[in-house]
Amino acid sequence: MSWPERHIGLILGIVGMVAFAGTLPARRLAVAAFDPLYLCAVGGVLAGGAALLVLALTRQRLPPRALWSEFCIAGFCSVIAFPVLTTLAMTSVPAAHGGVVLGIQPLAIAAGATLLARERPSAGFWLVGAIGTGIVVWFVLRRGGGDIGAGDVLLLFSVLAGGANYTLYGRLTASMPGWEAISWSVAIYLPLAIVAMLALWPRELASTPYPAWAALGYVGLVSQYTAYFLFNAAMALAGIARMGQLLLLLPFVTVALAWQVNGERIEVETLMFATAVVATVAVGQRMQVKRA
Repeated sequence: MSWPERHIGLILGIVGMVAFAGTLPARRLAVAAFDPLYLCAVGGVLAGGAALLVLALTRQRLPPRALWSEFCIAGFCSVIAFPVLTTLAMTSVPAAHGGVVLGIQPLAIAAGATLLARERPSAGFWLVGAIGTGIVVWFVLRRGGGDIGAGDVLLLFSVLAGGANYTLYGRLTASMPGWEAISWSVAIYLPLAIVAMLALWPRELASTPYPAWAALGYVGLVSQYTAYFLFNAAMALAGIARMGQLLLLLPFVTVALAWQVNGERIEVETLMFATAVVATVAVGQRMQVKRA
């Protein structure tokens, strides 16, 4: 991997990570006005519709049959599993809390890259990743008084879905551009999303506040679609495991956005943990990751 590729990948990964960080604050804002499952269905329609339009405008041919199983699994994670789990979690926990729980996702991505993408992170990489993950878990337990609630359980399952999701998109970027990989994955679930949206259509939408509509648009068009353009390109340039470790920063960007979007407080303790996690990411970026 050349110096320009690594640093361009890092820049794209950071921008994509920030876009993903707005997911929980947006879902927390939208779920106050919409039924959680309806919210997920509309998000799938927006993402799938945008993807179908992009594929049509660029006149893409159907990809090889051998890749369709990966498209289906990746799409299931990004259109159904991750959105449903995180949206339901946002009905019971604050966005900042949820963002911190998702901080253990990089370890799931590194494991997925090892199992599915034949990447071989060094022992030092695993050690730094484990330390960063431990810091995040410590933070969660301190904030929760040592307890893990139903919302945390949903978020932990979403971590598994997210780890598989990012790994599969990282594999697919070896065969096609990242934007095409996410487009096919979400477009194939568009019919199902439309049926679910119509079945869950609420009786009253006229009184829904504008911020909730904006949040709904964000989760559909950014969180479930365009943010992947950037992050998939970053994984193709710099590797799945290395870019996955950038997501250690996501909880603390989420905390900052939750403060602005949802009015949640930022405490000194949160900033101290953020500093520790940033340090682990900086060290992890220098650790060796072999790519097949």
